[in-house]
Amino acid sequence: MNRHIVALGISSVLALAATASNAALDDAKGQALLKKGTCSGCHNMDNKIVGPSFKDVAAKHKGEAGAVAKIEKVIRNGSKGAYGPIAMPGTPKSKLSDAEAHDLAQWLLSK
Repeated sequence: MNRHIVALGISSVLALAATASNAALDDAKGQALLKKGTCSGCHNMDNKIVGPSFKDVAAKHKGEAGAVAKIEKVIRNGSKGAYGPIAMPGTPKSKLSDAEAHDLAQWLLSK
């Protein structure tokens, strides 16, 4: 019985560690990824520029199942028609890695 409790304890610690490593970025790291991916050329946190504000994107997808994966896909591949007629080009892996695109999507949706 004690082995099960110890195993449960270790599993819980591992789960907490995984959750902490997947936690949303802080604002400084999020802003750095926006700059690295050149997102800020067309987007702003609060106001529409060429594309929608990041807060508008977060509000549109709030509570949506699979929103992180959807935004991650848009970051990577671009989109057209989601917010108007102007197409958004994708961000190549040379600018943002898959992990960075994922972290950025999580961070943006937290806004």
